[in-house]
Amino acid sequence: MIPFNDLKPAHDRHREEYEAAVRRVFARSWYVLGPELEAFEDEFADYHGAAHAVGVASGTDAIELALRAAGVGSGDEVITVSHTAVATVCAVERAGARPVLVDIDPRTYTIDPEAVRAAITPRTRAVVPVHLYGHPADMPALLAVARPAGLCVIEDCAQAHGARLGGRPVGTFGDLAAFSFYPTKNLGAFGDAGAVLTGDTELAGRLRRLRNYGQEQRYLHVERGVNSRLDELQAALLRVKLAHLDVYNAERRALAARYLAWLGGVGLPVPRHRAVEHVYHLFVVRHPGRDLLRQRLHAHGIETLIHYPVPVHLQPAYADLGHRPGSLPATERAAREILSLPLYVGLGEDRIDRVTEAVNCEQREAA
Repeated sequence: MIPFNDLKPAHDRHREEYEAAVRRVFARSWYVLGPELEAFEDEFADYHGAAHAVGVASGTDAIELALRAAGVGSGDEVITVSHTAVATVCAVERAGARPVLVDIDPRTYTIDPEAVRAAITPRTRAVVPVHLYGHPADMPALLAVARPAGLCVIEDCAQAHGARLGGRPVGTFGDLAAFSFYPTKNLGAFGDAGAVLTGDTELAGRLRRLRNYGQEQRYLHVERGVNSRLDELQAALLRVKLAHLDVYNAERRALAARYLAWLGGVGLPVPRHRAVEHVYHLFVVRHPGRDLLRQRLHAHGIETLIHYPVPVHLQPAYADLGHRPGSLPATERAAREILSLPLYVGLGEDRIDRVTEAVNCEQREAA
């Protein structure tokens, strides 16, 4: 069986570094809001060329707290996509705002800037573009819509650590950017963790208060916050992984290039602009007979997943948002046709070739 994902090969490469990081934390016996977190925040900000990074407990918290720090709350509308993990929309609602879901660019699966333009109302306060599958959203076009309307732009970078557009890292285009370090991400922790990037010192200060019960200083709470802190152990381990992120992303791109060179009969990911540096968090193909193809690949011993089979606007939990089938056609077609093939650090060219041959074999037989 070729698994869809396997974290062990990447972990084994740097096991001694991880163990040393854990020992360092244990030796200090300081586990929350300490020197490892401060160092990781500095290093993560420097990696992006950003002024500030604020560690939080998860990627969902990162979006929620970014919205709250920007003053988004009850009665406000936030535009984002339906073709995303439900966490994006959950975070908008946790901030007290109403999510307004729009369609995607069918070529990149990221937010359609013109759909954003059409969805703006007097209540719209922010837009949350999702850099999906490792492909950056079209930030120049989106900013050309958002800035004249006075909208706050908060990038959801959970699936695009290290991706770039025109040489500029995602997370540095908007007012704030939210990152998840869930273990399967390109930069993954050993549990839940997240961070927010911003170039605004005032926003960074508010984020640090909000993640720690609204404390300005010890026992002085100037606003109502939450408990959302990236702990020292996760920060220490993320520091190890951050040092290897570019190498890991290069390996993902090389594996993806092999797929792109040899796969046939399926729709392949195509960067929207030549300036896009895709980091292939997921390798997603399209096929009108997706479900049958998936069954046949399983029979070949190849595990696949679907990201995402039911768009948020068609989820029972979000029926009150008022969407009906057919309201977001590009999103709904993608949900019917997409299939994520195995791609992870340590997968190896031999397994890529086995997956490719299985896909091509099924296409030849179908023809």
